[in-house]
Amino acid sequence: MSIEEFFEKRETVDPEVRAYVGSLVTAVGGTSIEQHGRYVLGDDVIGCLKDLRRWIKFYDEKLGRLDVQRVLAESNFVKGDILEILADWPEDGKDNKLRSKIALLCLELLVPLTWTLEVEDHEFTAHHHKHLPYLRLAQVGYKRAILQHDSKKILRQLVRIALPAMAEPKNDRSIRDDGIIRLVLYAIRNVVMITQPADLPADVDEIEISRSKTIDAFYYQDILQLLLTVASSMGDEFTIQDVVLLEALFHLLKGIDPTRLFMKEDELIQTNTQELKELMRKEKAMHAGYARYAPTRHNRFGTMLWLTRDQERVSTISGQSAISGPAKGLQYLDKSKKWNKPKTGGRKANEDKGSFEFDMEVPVSSSARRHLRKFVEDFLDSAFNPLFTHLRRSIERELDRVLEMHKMQYFYLVSWFLQAESSRRQHMKQSAAAKGKQKAGQQPEEEGFGIIAGVMNKETFVLLNRFMQTSYDSKDWHYVNSGMKCFTQILLTVQQMEESNNEEDQEIADNIQNNLFYEEGTHTRVIDLLRNYKDQGRGYLNAVTELAHVFIRMLERYAKQNTDMQIRSRRRTRKKKQAAQDTDTTAPTNGDDASGPEDVGRIEIISRERKFDFARFSAKFMQQGCVDTFVEFTKFYRDLSVDQLKRAHRFFHRVAFKAELSTLLFRVDIVQLFQNMIKGEACIDHDLSCFKEWEELVRQLFKRMIKRVQEHPELMVEMLFSKIPSSMFYLEHGFDKEVNKSAPRPPAELEVNPKIAEGDRIGVVTEALVSATKSDLIKFVKDELSRAAEARKAWEDEQSSWAEIEALTRAAESGEQNESSADKTTSNAQTPTITVKSSNKEVETAMFKNNKFRLLMTLVGFLRMDLEDTPGATWYIPSALTSADLTNALKKIQDAESTLSTLADYPDAKAPEYYLRRKSAASTRIRSTEEGFLSSEDDASDNDGVLFPAGGPTARKSDVEPKKRTLKRKRAREVVELDDAELAARAAKRRLNEKEKSRKIKSALWVHESDDESDQERDKEFFAKEEERRQMARKNIANAVAGEGVTKKRGKKRKSDDEESDGEDVESGSERGKRRKGDAEDDPMDVDSGLSSDSDDESDAPMRRTSEDGSDGEDTPVSSQPLGPSQESAGLDKATEDVVMDGAEDSDDGSVKQAPTARKTRAGFIIDDSDSE
Repeated sequence: MSIEEFFEKRETVDPEVRAYVGSLVTAVGGTSIEQHGRYVLGDDVIGCLKDLRRWIKFYDEKLGRLDVQRVLAESNFVKGDILEILADWPEDGKDNKLRSKIALLCLELLVPLTWTLEVEDHEFTAHHHKHLPYLRLAQVGYKRAILQHDSKKILRQLVRIALPAMAEPKNDRSIRDDGIIRLVLYAIRNVVMITQPADLPADVDEIEISRSKTIDAFYYQDILQLLLTVASSMGDEFTIQDVVLLEALFHLLKGIDPTRLFMKEDELIQTNTQELKELMRKEKAMHAGYARYAPTRHNRFGTMLWLTRDQERVSTISGQSAISGPAKGLQYLDKSKKWNKPKTGGRKANEDKGSFEFDMEVPVSSSARRHLRKFVEDFLDSAFNPLFTHLRRSIERELDRVLEMHKMQYFYLVSWFLQAESSRRQHMKQSAAAKGKQKAGQQPEEEGFGIIAGVMNKETFVLLNRFMQTSYDSKDWHYVNSGMKCFTQILLTVQQMEESNNEEDQEIADNIQNNLFYEEGTHTRVIDLLRNYKDQGRGYLNAVTELAHVFIRMLERYAKQNTDMQIRSRRRTRKKKQAAQDTDTTAPTNGDDASGPEDVGRIEIISRERKFDFARFSAKFMQQGCVDTFVEFTKFYRDLSVDQLKRAHRFFHRVAFKAELSTLLFRVDIVQLFQNMIKGEACIDHDLSCFKEWEELVRQLFKRMIKRVQEHPELMVEMLFSKIPSSMFYLEHGFDKEVNKSAPRPPAELEVNPKIAEGDRIGVVTEALVSATKSDLIKFVKDELSRAAEARKAWEDEQSSWAEIEALTRAAESGEQNESSADKTTSNAQTPTITVKSSNKEVETAMFKNNKFRLLMTLVGFLRMDLEDTPGATWYIPSALTSADLTNALKKIQDAESTLSTLADYPDAKAPEYYLRRKSAASTRIRSTEEGFLSSEDDASDNDGVLFPAGGPTARKSDVEPKKRTLKRKRAREVVELDDAELAARAAKRRLNEKEKSRKIKSALWVHESDDESDQERDKEFFAKEEERRQMARKNIANAVAGEGVTKKRGKKRKSDDEESDGEDVESGSERGKRRKGDAEDDPMDVDSGLSSDSDDESDAPMRRTSEDGSDGEDTPVSSQPLGPSQESAGLDKATEDVVMDGAEDSDDGSVKQAPTARKTRAGFIIDDSDSE
């Protein structure tokens, strides 16, 4: 080492750190001459490895200096020590715990040394600038040494470290065992992630660390089998290793075209040959176009010429390129122009994502393709559903180990494997058709879509939509790109399921499409993604155009098959402040202009279903932003494939001819692009299958453009700009679009809380206007009242004077007769109305929009003359208001405005706005009930008390239940979320209102002619007889219990003198029965009597039977056996029932026995078993 190199290293790393770390590396071990070049471990190798681990952890990672890793890289620690220790671990040394422990320590050092070094710009320090380039190149050497070790398979040795932990059952596995498995997976992931830095020179051949070499090494060292084993057992045997495995698979598969994996060798060779031919054809066309204006031997003399432009302007051009013609000269002039775009401080659109970039295609060798194909087939068959289902649940739970990049990797891998499965099915059908075993295009019977069912469910769709919307809002375009790829592949997979011959797959596909297309937010998101493209890169542009193309085609076909398709739209609405009004009819509601801040409440999302109209949906794609995105995509037509060119062609055809909006394409840059594609120097290859379609499209488009220019010459000016909807409609139809403006709606009417006295209501509204800084409106009302009071007073004085003169004149002639005639003349005089009008525009607008101002005018007596409430409606002062009324109203306004103390006498007074509320049907109905029915003392006395008992007319379903159902539907539409306290308050208010209604409403069910008569004497007699019956029943029960009851022979009629006397007092007829039933329901024993009646009916049914002819039949027991001791109590109850029922049986005339009526009669008075006890 020279002195210069010594001092250079001394300045790069701290000398003390270099000394300590270098001594530890030396003490780990080294090559021994005595052992013929074998690696020999040091005496304290375990301690040295642990010390190095501490140095990396506490010095490099915590301080961010990277000095330790730099020293280890310079000392060749990974290649010369770690890999040699792992290679020297014998295959049969499983029981050697010391070597296993040393191997584990080597793994713990290998993982941080191979960890990808990606640092954000704001985290860069001087140490990063010194060490990062060297360490990145060192990691490339680490990967080459691991993949191509001379003596051992290093990756296989790493797997051996984790085998004991993997062999343990999941429940018996410790945290340390799970950590060892994760370390091995991290080491595998790091090896895959290491690539040759693009901005650094390559020390080794890039092929040695390419993706193909990595896949081959993974196959030969059984790493692919390890990944397959862990993935297939995910959820059952492994849990926390899911995201590590996800990263390893992402970096292993990203950029690889899955459609080429399942191609046969001859098919792949044919595809590659065709691509080479296309490239050579493009190159030939490029050279041919260049050869037309190729430089000659006279170029060395130089050329300068003048180019005459429009309006006799001259430009100077140097070079022979302009000699070929004016068009070439103008093109040369345009190329020399340069736009210095202003620099913005935003995020770079095309920023390099480093290891997370997946749009760059990665070629693989034939051997790697063969190995990867076998791995992908086994993965799809056994590991796809377990791994991705477990990953989706981990993402939904937002676990700590799940990062944002894992979501992006998850959706990218879902799209990759779905595309691989689609390619595999396609090649299986082609191979089956080629062999003649099955017709071409028919789905193999043994293959189903169950192997990818783990991602074709509603949970995945919800997660995907949320991820795309969140990424779009945060402008993480790389994440949005992965989401769009996943969504596109899901749609294509659903299309394959729909084309399957299996009816179950078709039904599932229809269900999935219903879920995908049901939300209108999904449609809007696709449109926004396409419309808002701006410099996100070629990969993003390809993904967004493909998504729009597939989505439109599938949605159009599905809408044609399902004509009654429904979608759910969500819109954000502003709810007015009426939450308090919903729970309390006396609660306030602030009212002002419809646009005022007091009228705006919380914003809610309202969901509703509507029928889907594809024409309306497709019209949203016909916007200038969507067209610009496809134009930007078409500008790369030289590099696009046939499918991509067809994609752009279908969109432009839909815009120009299906939607009849060809004006959108009439722009100079778009017309020039189409011209260059067909007739330009670097046009589309004429041998392509889509050239004829493009040629016909451009021809028809130009034909329409020429015709439109002849009809509307102003189109020549509009071709310089993008089209706005108004100008586009005019250019399409020749006239401006008529916009029907809806009539403005008046604000909601307000009212003052009924708790406020009528004399104070004008003051409350006045103070509310003062607090809203609307003093000019109050001044207008005062001026109008003052003017009207003076005019009305003058008219009244004039009428009074004329009346007195007329009275005196007629009194002198005819006395009292003339006086009465004068009174009649005075009373018949018509008082003129006074018009309220303002020349101030603000006041005139407030008369329509300000509901507080309208309330004040209503309270002082102003009325609206027009029937329709429209702007500019005329208000007037009616003739019923006298000058005294107007003066009184004016005085109230003046007092309230000056003192602002109208609410001073009210306890717990609040702001005046609190006592204003909206008028509603409910409040109007309740107010009419309170003020109409109970407006006078006489009415109150007539309606005092409950008009009918609870449980009577209120049980009629026709009156109550339809209203409840209507309210439920209304609440379901509004989707108002309330807490428990508000719900309880509403329930209590509803119960109170229902109780109030039961008192106020008189049902026709209870209206009889006898209601006009006095029933006091009849009721007194009725209750006396009922009390007598109760006493008799208690006496009979007591006698039966004491053994003094009278027993009679079974099957004969039982009568007694007491029963006969009772029977004479029982009323007959339905009227008394109804009245008695109603009174029984008011009785406090009604609940107990109802329960006892049910039990008596049930106990009486098996013991007693009535014949069909109306006479009592023979009482028979349930069985033919005699009553035993256990049935003694039943017989006792039977005797009691006979005693109670005799009165009811003898109450009839003896013609027909009404057993049900008798049971109903006694139901209100029978004594329960608990009473007998």
